[in-house]
Amino acid sequence: MFWWIVLWIVLGLLGVLLAYILLLIVSALLVDMKKEYAQESKYYRFLLNSATFMATKLIRIKLHVTGMEQLPKGRFLLVSNHRSKFDPILTWLVFGDRQPAFISKPENFKVPVFGRLIHRLCFMPIDRENPRNAVKTINRAVDLMHRDVATVGVYPEGTRNYGEGLLPFHNAMFKIAQKAYVPVVVLTVRGTYEIQKNYPLHRSHVYIDIADVLDADTVKHTKTAALGDRVRDTMLVSLGGYKP
Repeated sequence: MFWWIVLWIVLGLLGVLLAYILLLIVSALLVDMKKEYAQESKYYRFLLNSATFMATKLIRIKLHVTGMEQLPKGRFLLVSNHRSKFDPILTWLVFGDRQPAFISKPENFKVPVFGRLIHRLCFMPIDRENPRNAVKTINRAVDLMHRDVATVGVYPEGTRNYGEGLLPFHNAMFKIAQKAYVPVVVLTVRGTYEIQKNYPLHRSHVYIDIADVLDADTVKHTKTAALGDRVRDTMLVSLGGYKP
């Protein structure tokens, strides 16, 4: 009798999981990839966060987060170092209640299911080869924060860093905070680079730390190059002693 109960529980859980996966796929297919969405969707945010949460449990990722008490009220520009494709995934999970929308490379929007979900949640592709299109992306990011739709996330290095330290910054990203008149939250992420090497035999520990918060007035009246230098130095100190 006991084993029959266990069997039915397992079958029930599998049924729920399959139903959830089907819901995720169907919902993703309903997203119009040709449309530029202007508003957040609580439903799609729930799908993204719940799917990410389950993925972290499956991959055995343990998150260690510090500094959340420093977060300002309202919108802000979130800047972070970039070591792995897991960086934005785990960051949008941690900051889920702030509705983060990242500026990302166009290829990420072609990822099955997840590419459609992030498109619906106002994540923005950026054309690095066309400055005029890049400016349009920056202006859209400013508009999203002006209208209190999303908190914008950027990687000033511009791409993943496969080595130690930090790559040169693209300081134009700080214009988003200046135009939107919002603070800059400086984030460092450690441990994501090891996830692929650890899975499936070992648990991965990922450390997400808020290293500094620059208020809107400081950001507004500081040149982007100086902002880049300050943020870079802050990140290097926060990452000090870390060996990938």
